[in-house]
Amino acid sequence: MQRGSSERELAARWEAEAVAVAEAPAAAAAEQGGVDSGAAGEPERKAPEEQPREGAPAQPRAAEEGDARVVPRPPPTLPLAKPQPARARGLCPHRKPRSKGRGCRRSSGRSADEYCSQRPVTVDSSKARTSLDALKISIRQLKWKEVRMVKDGDPSWKPTFIVKPDSGCQGDGIYLIKDPSDIRLAGTLQSRPAVVQEYICKPLLIDKLKFDIRLYVLLKSLDPLEIYIAKDGLSRFCTEPYQEPNPKNLHHIFMHLTNYSLNIHSGNFVHSDSTSTGSKRTFSSILCRLSSKGVDIKKVWSDIISLVIKTVIALTPELKVFYQSDIPAGRPGPTCFQILGFDILLMKNLKPILLEVNANPSMRIEHEQELSPGVFENVPSLVDEEVKVAVIRDTLRLMDPLKNKRENQSQQLKQPLAAKEDPSDSEPANTSDSNCNPEAHLPSICLKQVFPKYAKQFNYLRLVDRMANLFIRFLGIKGTMKLGPTGFRTFIRNCKLSSSSLSMAAVDILYIDITRRWNSMTLDQRDSGMCLQAFVEAFFYLAQRKFKMLPLHEQVASLIDLCEYHLSLLDEKRLVCSRSGTSGGRPPDSGTPQEAAPSAQLAEGNPPSCTNSAHKFSHSRHTLS
Repeated sequence: MQRGSSERELAARWEAEAVAVAEAPAAAAAEQGGVDSGAAGEPERKAPEEQPREGAPAQPRAAEEGDARVVPRPPPTLPLAKPQPARARGLCPHRKPRSKGRGCRRSSGRSADEYCSQRPVTVDSSKARTSLDALKISIRQLKWKEVRMVKDGDPSWKPTFIVKPDSGCQGDGIYLIKDPSDIRLAGTLQSRPAVVQEYICKPLLIDKLKFDIRLYVLLKSLDPLEIYIAKDGLSRFCTEPYQEPNPKNLHHIFMHLTNYSLNIHSGNFVHSDSTSTGSKRTFSSILCRLSSKGVDIKKVWSDIISLVIKTVIALTPELKVFYQSDIPAGRPGPTCFQILGFDILLMKNLKPILLEVNANPSMRIEHEQELSPGVFENVPSLVDEEVKVAVIRDTLRLMDPLKNKRENQSQQLKQPLAAKEDPSDSEPANTSDSNCNPEAHLPSICLKQVFPKYAKQFNYLRLVDRMANLFIRFLGIKGTMKLGPTGFRTFIRNCKLSSSSLSMAAVDILYIDITRRWNSMTLDQRDSGMCLQAFVEAFFYLAQRKFKMLPLHEQVASLIDLCEYHLSLLDEKRLVCSRSGTSGGRPPDSGTPQEAAPSAQLAEGNPPSCTNSAHKFSHSRHTLS
């Protein structure tokens, strides 16, 4: 009987503690008018810190402050008295704190003032469907706040979407919808694939008109990566004053779409010979106007440059695979480059948003002008000519294959002229110098290099680019863009990724599963094998197995470093073997002191021969390219 009574008392005591701990924060929160995201979970974690009652033994602390997991306290070994009423825990009989915030302080360690200063928990209910009513009731009972996608307190507000047909150009077939289940969208997708984007509702306005920016970006080289941005671009304006989209104005294309090819047909389109007025202006004129209003133009340009670099880095891996399939490495070929058209929208807060990237931007420098009904004439556009001619001209100047040869000849001519020069014939010398430099009469280049100039800030994003280099290395057959099973097994062996926990049979299964899934999603079924995206997925899987304790980014970076290290050792071994073969069978370890010297100058902490071999490999690769 004594034992049963003690157990009942113990159970009652634990039940009373649980009720007090659970209700004290709720009562305090009800008095203060809400809780925040931190307070909602803190009472459970900090309940062990509650002060023991007077005369009762102190309880051991179960978990440190901030522990994510709550460890229950062991039952006390001393005999327990009957549970005390709630007022013994600092609550009145109505279970309200005796003094303001007292119960809250004991359960969570925060004062009432701290609760008042914290924001309530916010819940985005825009994605809720059948559960919306129940969710709203739950939010009210918890005294939380329903926001984020709710605009200006209007629960009926919904985002607008813009539909852009695939492979379209010049605004053809673009329209706006409010409901993704719109019948027009369903019909369009069946006949012609399209891209659906959320419409940006808070653009920066000038003269009450929406506008976008067309910037020209030169991709001069893929390996090494070189990116240039034109210092000036085009600003293309809508021709109808902007209003936020609603069911009544969704069809007003001259209000929402900035495409020049659409707005030119508007009666409000303004052709201007000035670069700072009209429906098409230079971007520099917009920046000048913003600067006069106190806008930090350097910050705007910095954000645009960051956007461009990140976008090109995301495109580079796929471009490398296509490039190597057309132009094999190590063979002389054409000097390739690409001018991209970046369409950028400035938000009301001056944040740049990328709308799209055009692989073949229009370089027309004239526009059609209607002379009479049905009769059009091509009229030169001074704005287009000023921007586009400079972009094309300076792209050719940067890509000029004879540029280095001319610069060397110019330097050779300057040396004898400098030796024979005297004050009397200084003017003819200047004349001959201008004749040797055909670009002397041209303005400075309008293209600004942003990569590799700012490479240190963005190299951490180039993990997939480095994976693409590994992928290309094991493709085997030149011209293909998919990795076969033999190439994947060779990658695993050469990088020493197989182990007792990852057999080659498991590698084959991994290859088959991932390749089959990706091939089922692609429209082009001509080539069988593992595409670049499938290889990236397999690489992530291998990284997570190899470095389980690291964050995902560090897992992938560590595996790339490991693969590059083993491949550099393999390249060095092959290089030594080829040298020993051409030197009459000399053993690999009997190199001359001159050959052995660089390997002794390794950085401290690097694996043996890693730095030297990587340097040799990269040098030979750049020489071939």
